[in-house]
This record gives sequence, structure tokens and C-alpha cells, in this order.
Amino acid sequence: MQSRRHVLIALGSLPILAATPLTQATSTATATATSGQPAPDFTLPGADGKPVSLQALRGKTVVLEWTNHDCPYVRKHYTSGNMQTLQKDAAAQGAVWLQVISSAPGGQGHVDGPAAMKLNAERQSKPAGTLLDPAGRVGRLYGAKTTPHMYIVNAQGLLVYAGGIDSIPSSRLEDIAKAEPYVRNALAELAAGKPVSKASTRPYGCSIKYSDA
Repeated sequence: MQSRRHVLIALGSLPILAATPLTQATSTATATATSGQPAPDFTLPGADGKPVSLQALRGKTVVLEWTNHDCPYVRKHYTSGNMQTLQKDAAAQGAVWLQVISSAPGGQGHVDGPAAMKLNAERQSKPAGTLLDPAGRVGRLYGAKTTPHMYIVNAQGLLVYAGGIDSIPSSRLEDIAKAEPYVRNALAELAAGKPVSKASTRPYGCSIKYSDA
């Protein structure tokens, strides 16, 4: 087993480990989420206690953001306000932005519903919903490796983007302005009725702390 003091920077199917005090993800499930194919359906409880179904959102663009508030890569995008701005702009385009928390109980980033809602209030983050996936079922279904790991589902229910939030895999705030904004660009292309030009990119960040079950 890999040391439990590493961060995974996902590079396709090849993990690149960097020495940091973070735990490597363990997932044995086979991902079924493939760009250009129907996005796997799911229903998860929201932080507010209400279930959310992907199928029920058909007809809208849906953004899935795998998140872990303790991850420095996630903190980079929230401390800078970049994630909140993306959420706001996506909502203005009619998209539904859903955070997904797949950290196992006791693992880094795991929170219950009230704690997740408090975190969003403190960060002035306004996703359409925050979904709780403590068993990691949906995370494994999508093959989510890192936080953040981003997915976009179009109005027809097809997965049209999977990968990093941007092109520079660092936790430095100053790199945001220099990076190619993959998610922002993909949403802009969808809003303009264009196909997403980069449907798959490298996700980067902290490994998702899946349960061993």
C-alpha cells in the first residue's frame, strides 16, 4: 500500500505521487463514466437532507465538483474566490453545480450535512447542492481520483467534460491567473452551442479518501 502521506496528482491512469501530508486514494471499482457517453445516473442525499437525482436534472447542464475542504488544492480555489466565481457564473448560464464529498467517515475531508453547509456559508460558496457520498459509490462510479476533480454533463445527459479545473497542477494561488481554465472554457462552449474542445484533461489535487469497503 502506498504511504498514507502522499497526494495523488492524477495523470490519466498513471498516478504521480508528490510528498505531502495527504493520504493516497484507494479505489478498486471500475469507472463507467466516459466522455461522450451517457453520464452514470445516481441519487445521493444532499447536505440539506433532500435527495438529488442526476436523472431529474435532465435538460440542464450539470457540473460535478468532487471536493475536500482540507485539501490545499481545493483551498487554493476557494481562498482565491475562483471556485465561487465559477459556481456563480455557471448558475447565471443556467447550469446546476453540485459538490460531491466522497471522503469516508474518519478520512480527510469527511463532513456531515450541517458541517458541509456551514463550510459553504463561511466560504460564501453557493453550489446548487452538496451531495454526500461517504461510501464512495458515486465517486468510484465516475472514477473520481482527486479533489478537485471536475465533470460536466450536458442537457442531453452526456458526459462532455472530465478532468482538472485548470491546466496548472499546483496549490499556489498565483497560478490560477496563468492557467488555462478548462472548466470555464467548457461551460462557455456549451453555452454557445459548441462542442467541448477539450473533453478530457488531467485532474490534479489530493487523492479522494475512499472507504476500504
